This record gives sequence, C-alpha cells and structure tokens, in this order.
Amino acid sequence: MPTVSSEELAAAAGVNSAKLRKDFSYLGSYGTRGVGYDVEYLVYQISRELGLTQDWPVVIVGIGNLGAALANYGGFASRGFRVAALIDADPAMTGKPVAGIAVQHTDELEKIITDNGVSIGVIATPAGAAQQVCDRLVAAGVTSILNFAPTVLSVPDGVDVRKVDLSIELQILAFHEQRKAGEETVAPDEVASAQAAAQDTRARAPPGAARPHRAAP
Repeated sequence: MPTVSSEELAAAAGVNSAKLRKDFSYLGSYGTRGVGYDVEYLVYQISRELGLTQDWPVVIVGIGNLGAALANYGGFASRGFRVAALIDADPAMTGKPVAGIAVQHTDELEKIITDNGVSIGVIATPAGAAQQVCDRLVAAGVTSILNFAPTVLSVPDGVDVRKVDLSIELQILAFHEQRKAGEETVAPDEVASAQAAAQDTRARAPPGAARPHRAAP
C-alpha cells in the first residue's frame, strides 16, 4: 500500500481523523487531499521522532533465564536497538554464547560501555544486585535504564528508569478477571435480591399507606 488516508488510519487507531491529521502536522507530514499519506515517508517520520532511525547499542546485565530470553528477543533489531554486550557476574557464564553473543564478566562492564558508546542498559539481575549494577552503569555513562529486577532503583537527575514488573502486570490482570467475574455472577444476584425485597415491602404495606417509591429502570 503506497498511500493511506487519514480516515483509514483513524479507524485503525480508534481516533478522530481530524485530530490525527493535526497530530501528523507536527511531524511535518501533510497528506495530499484525495490521495492520503505516503506510507514509507510517514513511517520514516514517526520512526525519526521516536529515535528509531539510529543505532542504539544496549547492554543486558544478568544473563539468567530472563536475561537470556531478552537476548534472544528478535524485536530489538527491527526497532533500532542492537544488543552490544551480555554481562553476568558468574565466572562460569563468561565466554558462553547466548543468542550468538559471548557473555562477558561484570568486571569488564565500564570498559564495555565506553568501547561501545552505550547509553541504554537493561538490568535483569536478582533484586539484591540491581542497585549496585545500576550505580555502575550510571557512573560509566549510561543515562537510560530498563529495569526488570523486582526492586525500585535510585538514580540521579538526568537518568531515566523504566521498570517492568511482571508480577504487577499479572496482578492487574487478576484484578480485571475478578471484577469481570463479579459483574457476571455477584451483581445479578444482588439485583435480584433487591427486586425481591422491594416487592415484599410493597406487598406488606397496609392499605392506604404510602408505597415505597419505585425508581425508574
């Protein structure tokens, strides 16, 4: 598809087409009336604004099950992120290939960051080691950290941290499941009980007494 209309994009994104056109104008992208937007150029403009048109070397520290899974994730390269190094504190891991990259020891962390011009670090260590690793990354020049360790990191101003806690995400899903179950089972029973109670109250009211007001459905 060489071109796409704002209406098609708006429908796919679930937004208003006029707002979408206005947002695109901030990218310097103006579609042609009756033709739409050039798809390839639009993708480039969005990628440029997201910082995805350049190479971003990334180091992953902590090559356990999670770190290895991240190293094997194929989506990094397509978004402009290159895994420059895999680092682990276990000497037994040193030299072992993971996703085609030899694991290096944490003793080399600062040199690796400097040699590869790394500004983004991924922490996949146990919670107890995460802050120390974070401090070393920051001291070596890393200014953005993606934290998978189950702990809150303390960083100085100018360093961005994004925390990914899988247990919290599961808890959020469990909350939604509980709420859906409540809407499907508990709520109808409560409504039926309330209706039965109202009918019983009306039936017991003496002649001439004011009847309970029935709310409109």
